[in-house]
Amino acid sequence: MEAGLMAKQAAAVAKPNAFPARSLGFGSSVRGGSGTSRIGFEAPASVAWRKRSIQVARQGAIRSEVVVEEKASPPRKDKAGPGRLYVGLPLDVVSDGNVVNHGKAIAAGLRALALLGVDGVELPISWGVAMDSGDWSSYLAVAAMARDAGLRLRVSLHLHCHRRPRLPLPKSVDSAAATDPDILFTDRAGRRRADCLSFAVDDLPVLDGRTPMEAYEEFFRSFRLAFADFFGSVITDITIGLGPNGELRYPSFPPTGSNRFTGVGEFQCYDKYMLADLKRHAEETGSPLWGLSGPHDAPGYNQSPDFGNFFKDHGGSWETPYGQFFLSWYTGKLLSHGDGLLSVASEVFGDLPVALSAKVPLLHCWHDTRSRPSQLTAGFYNTDGRDGYEDVAKIFAKHSCTMIIPGMDLTDGEQPQGVRSCPQSLLSQVMGTCKRHGVKVAGENSSLVRVGTAGFTKIKENVLAEKSTLDSFTYHRMGAEFFSPDHWPLFTEFIRSMAQPEMEKDDIPSNLERLSLSINSVPGNDRELQSA
Repeated sequence: MEAGLMAKQAAAVAKPNAFPARSLGFGSSVRGGSGTSRIGFEAPASVAWRKRSIQVARQGAIRSEVVVEEKASPPRKDKAGPGRLYVGLPLDVVSDGNVVNHGKAIAAGLRALALLGVDGVELPISWGVAMDSGDWSSYLAVAAMARDAGLRLRVSLHLHCHRRPRLPLPKSVDSAAATDPDILFTDRAGRRRADCLSFAVDDLPVLDGRTPMEAYEEFFRSFRLAFADFFGSVITDITIGLGPNGELRYPSFPPTGSNRFTGVGEFQCYDKYMLADLKRHAEETGSPLWGLSGPHDAPGYNQSPDFGNFFKDHGGSWETPYGQFFLSWYTGKLLSHGDGLLSVASEVFGDLPVALSAKVPLLHCWHDTRSRPSQLTAGFYNTDGRDGYEDVAKIFAKHSCTMIIPGMDLTDGEQPQGVRSCPQSLLSQVMGTCKRHGVKVAGENSSLVRVGTAGFTKIKENVLAEKSTLDSFTYHRMGAEFFSPDHWPLFTEFIRSMAQPEMEKDDIPSNLERLSLSINSVPGNDRELQSA
């Protein structure tokens, strides 16, 4: 299938042959009908917005394209306002074959974002893609495209794998896991989780004589060397992946990879290295029987807290001495991993003019219960009367690390019934804890905001209400649906409303250019990728 992109004056954007590109658009292109109708989305009548227009063109009932009419822009000025605004690039902007995906479409999209006044983009870098090839040229090409568009970069270093799109761990890690599967997280049924390495092996020589921490450091140093010319001027932030999906947590979600589950999740403590550490810890505390296994009365992934006794609000095992012992040990392993990995990152990047950041999940299902089970299985000991984010914030403060919190588009009223979900309450708790410890906070959305939802309104409330502490906000992610007629006008209105300053007359662009970015119908699975 072919995807289309038309661009005039291509010299103003990244040269098309400067990087390998598989295709020219984000999705397949299917032409239907012969007529073309244009629907214009007019911005308010300010000097800046009268001179900038974003249109959506429909060709028949199938093909749609974003058309950006602009004039060669002057150097961007730092703007006052509620914080920096970023847009995440596709997770597979560089594929598992180390090829820039949809390169011309990415270049056109970057110019559209710069035209809107977005500060920068987030570039996801896969540990496996970069280290298996030893070739940074594709990632460097994307960075150059952002630089040429006048955008800043927040680079995310991913130490986990993705199933969709396929972005595996390094081959050396896969080989080690094939020899010793226990270096992977394991659930109660013995299923291995290939998302990332078990935290229990962080400092064990399980990777052909090297420890995972040593392998992570090698990746960081290789990245630093390759991108030396971009730090400070283009790259302003480096986000360290601390676990599955880049978040500080255990892979407690169901192994199917669904991000819509409403159960409690499961403890991930059944690989031999985690069990050995649990056994040792129990013996040191004088209760060796507590170290034989994880909780026997905990529910399964998709079950409610009422299945089994462990998470019951009243009389649950989580409140017993055993429950307190286990949960303290389990969260301690998570905190130790986060502290150790941020220490490595600080050592490698500490002298650069960039900010360090890492992501903490917003696990809001069952938050309106006393035990808060979905947070416990993910490693956050955040129960009734106990702030499980205090120790997390202390670690982030220790390393001068910004905490990225997703879910700033979520409202309590739009959550599924029956799962006691309170994203607004949990977000308020985490942000309040960060404020007490002097930790900067950056925000993200959980998925593309849909028509008819209150998502953009909620994002704006969070960004503006916390403008003294919210360092930046990143909107995920660029792709076919991002530029669709249903979504693009919502996003442009959101950006317009975020206190953009007026452009002076001498800042008005000249040298008319027209970019036409084809956005087409894509399978549901591809659309889901944009919310990752």
